Amino acid sequence: MRAASGLEWRLWRKLPLIALAGTVLPLLCLALVHLLSDSAPSAAELRRVQMMDYVIGGVIVFHWSMVVTVGIGCVIVMVMKGPGYVADGYRVSHSDQPRATLETAEEASAYRLPEVVERSE
Repeated sequence: MRAASGLEWRLWRKLPLIALAGTVLPLLCLALVHLLSDSAPSAAELRRVQMMDYVIGGVIVFHWSMVVTVGIGCVIVMVMKGPGYVADGYRVSHSDQPRATLETAEEASAYRLPEVVERSE
């Protein structure tokens, strides 16, 4: 059974923006830490800023790995669902309830697909 595309395509289209936002926001925080540090920092201040460099680097790498993981999941779901298709273009002549009277030939022909006429050359 094939299902209609859903969350995986919406998420797939948003992944570049999610990756960019998850990279830029921590880098902005790191820039703010560097801007707010003293011009003549002590050894403890230098160690704190360097620790923040490592933490932000770890946050960015973790975020990228999560984006790649979600992307792989989206691809797997897309491949498993396959392309969407319509089974038949045949229109049903009645709903869930059968008609009380028989349909006419004109009504029945309205529900049939047009026949393909082959050209002879």
